[in-house]
Amino acid sequence: MTGHDHSHSHHDHDHDHEDRWKHDGVRVIPGNQLDTNVPSTAGMDRAAAINFARVGAQKLWAGTVSIKPDAKTGAHHHGHLESVIYVVKGKARMRWGEKLQFTAEAGPGDFIFVPPYVPHQEINASPDEVLECVLVRSDGEAVAINLDIEPVEKPETVLWIDPVHRDPNEKK
Repeated sequence: MTGHDHSHSHHDHDHDHEDRWKHDGVRVIPGNQLDTNVPSTAGMDRAAAINFARVGAQKLWAGTVSIKPDAKTGAHHHGHLESVIYVVKGKARMRWGEKLQFTAEAGPGDFIFVPPYVPHQEINASPDEVLECVLVRSDGEAVAINLDIEPVEKPETVLWIDPVHRDPNEKK
């Protein structure tokens, strides 16, 4: 009889386990339901899909970034964070290095990897097409350290802004 009790409690355990995964398992976040409840900035639309607040993600932030033509950031790095940018549409130009002396371009289907502490500048290389990207970071935490490097390409008044690249004029 004890054997039967044991299997019964085991069965209950499996049932609880199933319920746990049901409510805390795989999540689909539809593209038309991203969280745009973040300050909007001229030239930039940003939306979070995966973050701690939304799905409890501890080690990743993911979302979309949309950058107006000719938008450029100043020089900065993201501390200990690793970043991956996937270009969906448009033409991205990256500059990096101590003097932003290195450059590379990426188009639709290309991935860009930015290691920790690398000084860089993001640029929409197209004068007339919006740059649409998916952005993934290795921490839900926002880290952006602005650097006093004269950018090779002067930032425009329209900045590349996402939840990590804050508008410097935005109220703290």
